[in-house]
Amino acid sequence: MNIRLTIDGHRVDATLNDSATARDFAALLPLTLNLSDFHQTEKTADLPRRLSTSGAPDAAEAKPGDLAYYAPWGNLALFYRGSGSSDAGLIILGHVNGDTERLATATKVTIEAAS
Repeated sequence: MNIRLTIDGHRVDATLNDSATARDFAALLPLTLNLSDFHQTEKTADLPRRLSTSGAPDAAEAKPGDLAYYAPWGNLALFYRGSGSSDAGLIILGHVNGDTERLATATKVTIEAAS
């Protein structure tokens, strides 16, 4: 599924994978979320509810541009740098197509289905 992120007023295209967790995330769209920095590698945001993790892999290593769900905390993570290690509970939902450096200074994101 193609989605669009508006990061501090700038549009960026992204693609969600076909996992059950990504489909559950897509059902929440559109969303406008406040972002917080976490370990100078990712921006995190609270979601309105927990996502289904049915059939999700045990661990994932995030790369720059990945959109992920961190199941233990129930939040969304947008990576602008790689995590450097696999993390149990991290479920990759999709990937931003393009410049991810803007995420480093982002404070708000709107995510919607792309037409």
